[in-house]
Amino acid sequence: MKFNYSHILLLSLLCASSPGNGQEDTNAGVQAPSEPYLIPTFEVPQIRVVPVATGLANPYAMVFRDNGDILITERYTGKLRIIREGVLLENDIEGVPPVYSGEIRAGLMDIALHPEDDSLVYLTYHKPLLTGDEPDQTIALARGKLVENSLTEVRDVFVATDPDPAISAAVLLFAPDNTLFLSVGGAAAYLGIGELAQDPTTHYGKLLRLNSDGSVPEDNPFLTSGEFLPEVYSVGHRNQLGLAFHPQTGELWASENGPQGGDEINIIEAGQNYGWPEVSFSRHYRGDWVTGTPKHENFAVPEILFWPSIAPGAITFYTGDKIPSWQGNLFVGSLVTGRIPGSGHIERIVFNSRGEEIRRESLLTELNSRIREVEQGPDGFLYVLTDEEDGALLRLEVAD
Repeated sequence: MKFNYSHILLLSLLCASSPGNGQEDTNAGVQAPSEPYLIPTFEVPQIRVVPVATGLANPYAMVFRDNGDILITERYTGKLRIIREGVLLENDIEGVPPVYSGEIRAGLMDIALHPEDDSLVYLTYHKPLLTGDEPDQTIALARGKLVENSLTEVRDVFVATDPDPAISAAVLLFAPDNTLFLSVGGAAAYLGIGELAQDPTTHYGKLLRLNSDGSVPEDNPFLTSGEFLPEVYSVGHRNQLGLAFHPQTGELWASENGPQGGDEINIIEAGQNYGWPEVSFSRHYRGDWVTGTPKHENFAVPEILFWPSIAPGAITFYTGDKIPSWQGNLFVGSLVTGRIPGSGHIERIVFNSRGEEIRRESLLTELNSRIREVEQGPDGFLYVLTDEEDGALLRLEVAD
């Protein structure tokens, strides 16, 4: 069975009443699509949405191995799953480090593979701690070697300075020189800890740059001055959930969640300060402005802004040949729009020949799902993860 547009509208109406608690919580009532269906888009008359696998429990991130396997992290279960030849295997990968899951948003997060050896697996996760009599957690980066369906030689190569104050996110991206970027969020102004983003003694609210063994690269911007911790690459961030390199310029782009409006996509430069919470285009959840200063000459200005908030997740530039009309477009996963439950989607951003934004298009709104991850696969198609209790891996392709 293929959905037509009336099916899509009916699905949208049925799912509109699904429960959800906004930007950070899951939308537990959404059911993953079980059959391919068609959607219209601006440049491409029809895109086919193909369910590759369903039954994933709040999937967070994915990577593609050279052997064709797709590895997917499940945030709250702390499991690393395998999709092999289009089938989600029942057994997960053994050897994943114990994950703290005592609060919503905690758990297993991003995954990356070493560019020169895809058996070396990197995972970000909330590491359990015991501080006094209460359980606690912090952001950690683990590395292990994948042997058949087990992780071996697993060890933490980086652990953040202090207990995580806000159950923050941490995403990964290898650079062309094999250094590894790691975002560490946790600077939430509504919790009174926004100033962590400017605090030189903590990793929270920063983008870090590490060698693949967790050591500090010799050319990191603050290594000599000591102004910030040596791992720090850029400062003044709230919560970065997406990293990608621009295919033409080589610049590093990063998505960043604001509280309510004022989500950003920034072009990251070494040693730059992006201003949170001293400057912001966003409002607090209670409605008042975070600051009366949206921008200042001392801080970098966002390349792209979102108002209302779309809670941006992963980002990727499309460079494949399967959908030529989308080449060079930026795809942004959205968890929720304007604080309305069930309003996640993919934001497609189009640029002109000078690299300036000229239009946006919202895709997959009919799913009423949180879109956490969007990646280009080795086959040139776009792959999408829906962050739901019944989560799915979807593939976008041109309909014949």
